[in-house]
Amino acid sequence: MSPSLSPRSQPATLVWMRERPRGSRVVLTEDKIVRAAIDLADAEGIEALSMRRIATELGSGTTSLYRHIRGKDELIELMVDAVYGEEPIPERGSQDWRGALADFARRFRHSLLRHPWLVQQASQRPALGPNVIARSDHALSLAEEATHDPTTAGLIVGAITTHVLGSVSAELAELQAQRTTGMTEDEWRESVGGYVTRIIESGRYPHFTRRVLEAEDPDAETRFEFGLNCLLSGIAATLTA
Repeated sequence: MSPSLSPRSQPATLVWMRERPRGSRVVLTEDKIVRAAIDLADAEGIEALSMRRIATELGSGTTSLYRHIRGKDELIELMVDAVYGEEPIPERGSQDWRGALADFARRFRHSLLRHPWLVQQASQRPALGPNVIARSDHALSLAEEATHDPTTAGLIVGAITTHVLGSVSAELAELQAQRTTGMTEDEWRESVGGYVTRIIESGRYPHFTRRVLEAEDPDAETRFEFGLNCLLSGIAATLTA
């Protein structure tokens, strides 16, 4: 028989299986701790998160936090679930499955842009809080309008989720580059303009040249919508093949 896990070695997901302090007499509550952690992560990134820092933000002792939450991993689990529960799950309207899944993708994108730290967390092993599960169940219900096969429905939701995560990651990477270099995208292009001009004048890369000189420069939302439309069209074609 294997020895039982110590509290610190237990998976953070087990937070949903234990009783947690509640009650109006408690000044410091789990919800307050989680909200403060979300605000901090939104402002400074997940790397700024620590139990000590959250205690400072709340004007409390670190020990008081551990009466409600056992550690950083458990805190992040609760943060993820709280963010997934920020907006109610939309009621099913008159849209077909394709329109409904597009709406799901847009809502997910907006949530990730509000909380950039969530991209990394959503790309890892899934959290299993009630809000995360409810959101997943909703997405699967939409996919199952297109197929009765649960495996295919899961693949559809996974493909859409991957598209959203990839698109938002690219958006956030550009914002990070702007903060790091102190240059906007237009300023960066101007700084490399001389080099690009030499490449064009060499005549060796005609397709690259057309892209630079003739193509429009769509914004992040346009690129996202184009990719989403291609993905949904591909799913529809695959299901009818």
